[in-house]
Amino acid sequence: MITKGYKQLCAEAEAEIETLTVAQAVELLDDAEVEIVDIRDIRELWREGTVPGSVHAPRGMLEFWVDPESPYYRELFGSGKKFVFFCAGGMRSALATQQVQRMGLQPVAHIEGGFDAWKEAGAPIVEKQRK
Repeated sequence: MITKGYKQLCAEAEAEIETLTVAQAVELLDDAEVEIVDIRDIRELWREGTVPGSVHAPRGMLEFWVDPESPYYRELFGSGKKFVFFCAGGMRSALATQQVQRMGLQPVAHIEGGFDAWKEAGAPIVEKQRK
């Protein structure tokens, strides 16, 4: 039997990380020192679109892409920029943000309510094409 469920994990993550509203995140779209990172599964991007200018870093690879010692390292994560993560509803991104922050990646934040809140607020969306 588990001793800690996803709700508690997410609440603990939220207590440790910076959380941005959709309005705050929209203000960062044109900031060259900020990368908006979509951690959803690629099929979610194909189905629903994504945030304009965002980069895709699938949740399952994130820690490997962030770690310079990993064979999967992506130089983007060594850029010194602020990284703002989002998922569909804000739970995966809260946990992901907590994890990369614990790894030492700074500064980081996530978008409250994720892409669902983004769409609900009427923020801009772009279609993601299959490659």
